[in-house]
Order: sequence, then structure tokens, then C-alpha cells
Amino acid sequence: MNTKRWQINTRAANRESQSRKVEWESSGNPFRHTASLTRDFPRSDVLARKRRRPVPVCGKFTQMMTWTELHTLASVIGAPEGPHETVTPMRFGWVIRLDDAGKRETAKMRWGFARASANTPMERPDHIHARAETIDSKLTFRDAFLHTRGILVVKTFNAGKEITPTRTEQHTIAPRDGKPIAIAVLWEEWRNRNEGRLLTFVMVTVPSNALIGTVTDRMPAILQPEDWAKWLGEVPATPDELKALLRPYEGDWTMAPEKPVNPSPPEKPDSQPTLF
Repeated sequence: MNTKRWQINTRAANRESQSRKVEWESSGNPFRHTASLTRDFPRSDVLARKRRRPVPVCGKFTQMMTWTELHTLASVIGAPEGPHETVTPMRFGWVIRLDDAGKRETAKMRWGFARASANTPMERPDHIHARAETIDSKLTFRDAFLHTRGILVVKTFNAGKEITPTRTEQHTIAPRDGKPIAIAVLWEEWRNRNEGRLLTFVMVTVPSNALIGTVTDRMPAILQPEDWAKWLGEVPATPDELKALLRPYEGDWTMAPEKPVNPSPPEKPDSQPTLF
């Protein structure tokens, strides 16, 4: 065979092989491309990034610092007013759960499930929310839904309105009567031989109610006082009965854009502790 013709046929075969490789990888994971092939398919990479962009949901909440040892609604409502703490992903909040003896307790947990493969808890978590619709089928959340559910009691929470792909306008939701809001969460314990243990949680979300629907399409799953025992596991319930608790809630709330805060030097150390 002519050497020049053989080289042309070889290059054609290589192009076909690369095309099949990309097609095979894309069918398994639409966001996976090798570095050597990405430059040949720039639009696929751009589209992948657009598909992966999360929809703004709740990315901030506040808790009263007087609630850290309270685990009943009556005690939380009766707690004295005091300073509050703002919690964002990768920071700590207080979650009501059942201890090993089946008794309620309040535990400090980091917001965001750590990756099972993470070598350090400082790695950014893949999940801070869990959709109620797939909470019992998605492997990431299935075991926690069945065995480790908790309640996050908040004073306010935020909803994000996407202005541009890189800019979100935060809106703060607060009850008019000032009573606390109970949000359904899942929790788990991350373990690492070198780094130790870390309690983490994710917030369960449902479709938005009429108020929050004006800025985003998801909201936290709000639990009513009579549903606390069932969600925590104090009262037996089937998975279907538990999922029935997770529905949009039309609360008597206010919602207003969050005012931008000009950064200033802190006057005292951060109240958030280290991870361990």
C-alpha cells in the first residue's frame, strides 16, 4: 500500500475511534470528557456546565444561640431572645435528632454531606439539599432517609433568585408571628481514618409555595408540630407516610430582598468552631 495513503487511512481511523470514545463516555456521564478531546468539542463542555449549574434554593438560615440545647417546640418558643447566628453551607448548625437510646437531643452538625471519598472535611460537599421526590430512591440519601432524620429549627431562611448565571439575589423569609420554623433534614456521620468523624446534614426541599415561587422553584420542607415525632422516628411510619409529610407549606411569612452588607473588620473571633 502507498505510504501516504496508509497514513491518511490511519488518521481517519483514529478520528473515528475518538468520536466513538466521546460518544461512549457521554452516554455514561454527559459531563465527562478527557482533556485531550475537550478542545475538539467546546460546545459540549459549555452545555455540560450549564446543565450542572444548580437552581438557587436555600443557602442561608439563622438560629438563636439560646436554642443549642433545646429539642421540643415548646422549649424553643419559650426560650429567651438573644443573639442569633447565621449559617451557610460548610458551617455548623444545631439539629434535633434521636440518640442511641431513642431520646431527643440537639447535635452540632456541618451543613453539607461530605463525599465518601473525601480525604478531608474541608473539601466542598456535593450536596447541601435533598429533593423530597427522590429521597427514598437516590443512593446518596436513601439510608439517611430510612434511619437518620432530623429537624433544623430556624428563625429565618433565605431563598435565592438567579439574576445572572453568576449572580444571585438573596431574599430573607421570616414568620410574621416570630415563631420558629422547623425544617426536615437528613444527617449522617462522615468518617476518615486520619481525620476522625464529622456529623453532617442536608436540607430536604420541595416545590415552592406561592410566595417563594416568585423567586425560585424550590423551598425547604417545613414540618408541622404534630409531625415532629413521626419524622424523628419516635412514632412508627412507612416511607410513604414519611414522604407525605414533605409538601409545600403556605406560611404566614414575609419575604424581602436581603440588604447588602459592607464588610468590616471583625471585632471578635468567629463564633463558628473548627471542624473538629
